[in-house]
Amino acid sequence: MAASVTEEQWNAVRESLRRTTGRFCELVSAAPDPGATVTDKWSVADVAAHVVTVAWLDTTMLAATPDPLPIPDLAQVLAVTTVDGVRGFNDRALDYVHERDQKKVVGLLRDHVDLMLTATEGHDPNETIAFLSGSRVTLAGLLAHLVNELLQHGYDIARAIGRPWAIPRQDAAYFFELFYVGLAYGESGGILDGSKRPVDRRIAVEFRSGFTTPVTIVVRNGRATAEPAGSSPDIKMRFDPAALNLMMFGRLSKTRAVLTGKVVVTGRRPWLLPAFLRTIRAPS
Repeated sequence: MAASVTEEQWNAVRESLRRTTGRFCELVSAAPDPGATVTDKWSVADVAAHVVTVAWLDTTMLAATPDPLPIPDLAQVLAVTTVDGVRGFNDRALDYVHERDQKKVVGLLRDHVDLMLTATEGHDPNETIAFLSGSRVTLAGLLAHLVNELLQHGYDIARAIGRPWAIPRQDAAYFFELFYVGLAYGESGGILDGSKRPVDRRIAVEFRSGFTTPVTIVVRNGRATAEPAGSSPDIKMRFDPAALNLMMFGRLSKTRAVLTGKVVVTGRRPWLLPAFLRTIRAPS
């Protein structure tokens, strides 16, 4: 089992969510043109609305909102959505959330984050709730997931409108340690189903950074589990949490991450990393 989330970590990720939400809302509010293109399909207003749908989904799963995210058969949809289906789910969610006014979108996001923090206050951060495709995520992991959404999409909007956007390494680290590692130690369900060409051999990668507890993540046959570090890994990875998250979500190339020293790969079998990353992957 995973090491329990400490009270210090719980308080820290809660404060990170408050602070990052405030920064994201300020960024969106400062955008001179909410219709400015951010991706091939989404504007600034669309990206902000997408983040609202993530927070709204969280309050729905927490039963913290009187108005659940208005997607028909939501529970059934979530039960079959794997990591590779997240992009389609996001597009579908935006079809049902029509608000694009900057001020109203920012208000909705603040409201749902406040609901999340209120609903989880005083709870055990290791308590789990149903997530995607039969997985279960801790309350701490759920908050860390939303912090990452804010950081990643804040990065997207800032680039589009030419404004600075910091991704503090400690804030980025919560996603890796509390969400991803938490899933690997706990109940990941079928969230990683569908990995391309899964290998039947064991591949173990040890992850270390100055902001996370050392851990070894093991993949085999398209499944991921976690173990304490030091169990003769095939690959050792030392990483900057902000760079790793940007890389995993397709915003920083693997080549650049390595060439800049933000991700350092060593070990006995580094050539196995591509096969490992076909299982441990994220929507991009």
